[in-house]
Amino acid sequence: MNQKELFIGVDVSKHHLDVAFGHGEDAPVERIQNAPDPVAQLVARLQQLQPTLIVVESSGGYERMLLEACHKAQLPIALVQPQRVRAFAKAEGLLAKTDRLDARLLARFGARMCPAASEPPDEKQPIMDELAKRREQLMQMRTAELNRLKTTRCAARELIQKHLEYLEQELAEVERKIDELMKQSNELSAACDLLMSVPGIGRVTANILLIRLPEILKLGPKAIAALAGLAPMANQSGSKDKRRRIHGGRQDVRNVLYMATLSATRYNLVIKPFYQRLIARGKPFKVALVAAMHKLVCILNAMLKRKQAWNPNLCPSTS
Repeated sequence: MNQKELFIGVDVSKHHLDVAFGHGEDAPVERIQNAPDPVAQLVARLQQLQPTLIVVESSGGYERMLLEACHKAQLPIALVQPQRVRAFAKAEGLLAKTDRLDARLLARFGARMCPAASEPPDEKQPIMDELAKRREQLMQMRTAELNRLKTTRCAARELIQKHLEYLEQELAEVERKIDELMKQSNELSAACDLLMSVPGIGRVTANILLIRLPEILKLGPKAIAALAGLAPMANQSGSKDKRRRIHGGRQDVRNVLYMATLSATRYNLVIKPFYQRLIARGKPFKVALVAAMHKLVCILNAMLKRKQAWNPNLCPSTS
C-alpha cells in the first residue's frame, strides 16, 4: 500500500463526528459537531487533503449530512454496514469500543478492505427513499393495529378502527407521492412499466423495488439476490453440510416481493409451475416460496438490464 494514501474514518453520532485522519494506530482524531457549519468546514479541509477514501458507517440517517456534503464536493466516500466493521474489529482482536477507536477502525477498514465509494444519488432519490421507508412504517403500524383488533372488545375497537382508517389514508397519500416522483424520471418510469408487465407485479411493488433496490438496474442476479436477502448461504464444515438459509438483506424489499410472489404462484406462467414443482417434490411452503421469490427477482433483474418487457419464453434459467 502506498504510504501517501490517506484514509479517513468518521464515527457518526447524533451530535458529533469523530474524524480519524489516517489509518494508523496513532492517527489523530478530532471531534466536531454534526451540524451544517462544522461539517462544511470539515469538507473544505478534506478537499485540501485529497483523501484516498472517507469511510463512514450507516447510522440511522445521522450520516446523511456528511454524505451529501462530500458528494457535492466530489470527495470519495464509502458508506459501510456496521456489521462488516464489527466483524473486522473482531478479526483484529479489538474488543474495546469508543468513538475515537471506532473512527480509527473505520479508517483501517477502508485501507484494508477498500470498499467502493458510493455514487451521488439523484436529487429526488433521498425523498423517494424516505417516502418508501415511511410506507414501511405505516404498514407495520397497520399490521399491529389489525392484530390488536382481533382481541380487543368494547370501546377500544372503535378507536382502533378509526386509527386504521387514518393509516389507510396515509398509505394512499404516501403511495401517491411516490408515484408522482417516479413519473418525473423517464428512466424510472420506463423501468416501472417493464416491471409491471410481469404477472404478479403491481405499481406499488415496482416503485418500492426501484427505490429501495436501485442496484437492480446495474448489478447481476447473484448480487441482487444477496441484497434482497434471498441468496441461500452455504453452511458446510468438514463432513457436515447443513441446510442453506437466507440471511440479511433489505426487509422492505423482501416484504413487497413476498406479496408479489404469492400472486405470481397463481397467475405467472413461469413462477407458477416452478413453485408447483417444488411443492410436488415435498419442499415446505416457505422454502418453495423463497425459491420462487429468488427466481422472480432474477427475472426482473434480467428484464431491466435487457430493457425487455415480460416474455415467459425469454426468462433466464435460475434454480
